[in-house]
Amino acid sequence: MCGDVGFGKTEVALRAAFAAVDGGYQVAVLCPTTLLAEQHGQTFRDRFSQWPVRVGELSRFRSARDAAQIVEGLGSGVIDIAIGTHKLLSADVRFARLGLVIIDEEHRFGVRQKERLKALRAEVDVLTLTATPIRAPWRCRWKGSATFR
Repeated sequence: MCGDVGFGKTEVALRAAFAAVDGGYQVAVLCPTTLLAEQHGQTFRDRFSQWPVRVGELSRFRSARDAAQIVEGLGSGVIDIAIGTHKLLSADVRFARLGLVIIDEEHRFGVRQKERLKALRAEVDVLTLTATPIRAPWRCRWKGSATFR
């Protein structure tokens, strides 16, 4: 989904995450920066504070002990929503029942991370969010309505 600031992308992500958790699945929210992960973490915790939804956050702001507890909680299914940076794509992070991956600003991830994301796409639903519009000529090319020489 592409939209300007204030368009409602985060609201859509919150609702999709809640629907997935309500259906018995876990959600991973991938953010390109630690600050954005922190912001999303606070937003998700605030929004779901009245519901039995457990939100964990993996980033460099978390201690090694906290990160290990979150990774363990993801593997055992105790954590419902994991929000973090590229750390969520680490080999040691395993989900018990991952059903939805929300990627904020996918174009800001590197090649290795994108390869891991491609592998995930075959198994789970993916929602990507961006405020960076795809330029019209590229959009036409992808749709096949323009030819470049």
